[in-house]
Formats: sequence, structure tokens, C-alpha cells
Amino acid sequence: MIESRQNKIVKKIESLKNKKDRDKTGLFVVEGERFILEIPQSIKVDMFAVSESYYKNNDIEKFENRASVFVLSDNVFKFCADTENPQGILAVCEKFEKNPKDVVSNKKENGFYIIAEELNDPGNLGTIIRTADAAGADGIFLTKGSVDLYNPKVLRSTMGAIFHINIFQNCDVAETVELLKENNISIYAAHLKGEKYPYSLDLKKGTAFFIGNEARGLSYKATSLCDDLVKLPIPGQAESLNASMAAGILMYEVVRQRII
Repeated sequence: MIESRQNKIVKKIESLKNKKDRDKTGLFVVEGERFILEIPQSIKVDMFAVSESYYKNNDIEKFENRASVFVLSDNVFKFCADTENPQGILAVCEKFEKNPKDVVSNKKENGFYIIAEELNDPGNLGTIIRTADAAGADGIFLTKGSVDLYNPKVLRSTMGAIFHINIFQNCDVAETVELLKENNISIYAAHLKGEKYPYSLDLKKGTAFFIGNEARGLSYKATSLCDDLVKLPIPGQAESLNASMAAGILMYEVVRQRII
């Protein structure tokens, strides 16, 4: 059992709380048994770490069959964990990403995508990923300047959805739009200058929605590349909606149109 914070395994896990080290090693941490059980076989698990209490009260054979399992004292495990009340198990995994050109070109004609431009809030991104998964979206493009996909708060907010949907990082806005339009995907965005409601659009065909930065909204460049700008009805006094809320409304309008 590992009882020292100076142990190399502990240092490795702790370092992955930082984006710089995640980028350098190509690794990230998943916490919690339910989340870990969502990890598909296609993703390589570097190792598991469990607390002494978890080890004593749970069968870890299913994890040992996949990668090495290290037992940490409860205090050391809590030091490694990013959550205040850790469940006693975490996994270190290799990052994964598909080629967006392969995904988009191989998808059905009525592909459905989200483009998040410089989204900064981890909770917003995680919620959008989870909602996109539930809505059956084919992929999410994260432009350069967006919060790191493997940020622990993003991961927790996805509730495992990160493993169910294609997500592409560090995307160029113009290149992304060009790729989508080449594959007959219409590009829309909710915008203060929008004149149409999304309910008036034909979203049964290939569709992508831009979601802008929480503070600045969508850039002029992204706005100029859209086929149309839409508005969401706000009969109350609020000026705008939270980014993840607006994204959810737009995504479920796609679902509504395609189900009816």
C-alpha cells in the first residue's frame, strides 16, 4: 500500500490536475466507479488507483484484468483526488480523439453538430457534451481557446458522455465551417441579431449550431460564416440565456423536428 505523497505514482496522478502535464503525457484522470465503468475498451487505461477503504470493501478483479491497480492509504488517495468526497477509485487513461474529416464524411447526410467557440466554463462545456450525447448529436467541435476537454470539472459534468460522442479539440473556426459545408451541413447560431426562431428552420437536414463564449458571445468571424442567425424567445426581462441552456434548447429543437 502506498502511504507517501512523495511516491512516484502519487506524483504522477497529482500532476494530471494540470493541463500542461496532461498535454505533455497525453494522459487524464477519471474519478468514480460509475464513470470508470463507462470507459470503452477502445480507450487504453494506464492504471487504476484505489483507496484502502475501497480495496477492503469492493472486488477489484474487473479492474486488475485491464490494468495495474495501486492501493493508496485513504489520506493519500484524498490528496490525489480532485473531488472533496472521493469515491475511492480513479483511472489514468490515454487521451483519445478521432479525425473530424473521417467522422463528418462518413456520417449520414443529416449530420448534427455543435461548434463551441472559446467556451471557458468547465461546467458549461460538460453540460453541453452531456446534452449533445442525449440529443444524439454526431460530434462537438471545440475551437482554439476553449477550456480543456480533460479538465476534471468538465469530465465530471459530462457524467460519462465524453465516451459516447465524437469531440474534436483546438479546431479552427473557418476550417470547421468549410468541412461541414462541404458535407451539406447548414451552420446556424443563436444571436442577438437573429430574426428567425429556430422552430422556423428545417433542422431535419444536416445542421450545426455555434455556441459562443459566455462573456463575449460569438466572434464576428464565426457570425459571418453562418448560413442564418436565429433568436430564442425571451419574454422575461433577462437579456440572454446561459450558454449550456441555449445550446440545450437548440439541440432539442433538432430532436423535436426529427422525431415528429
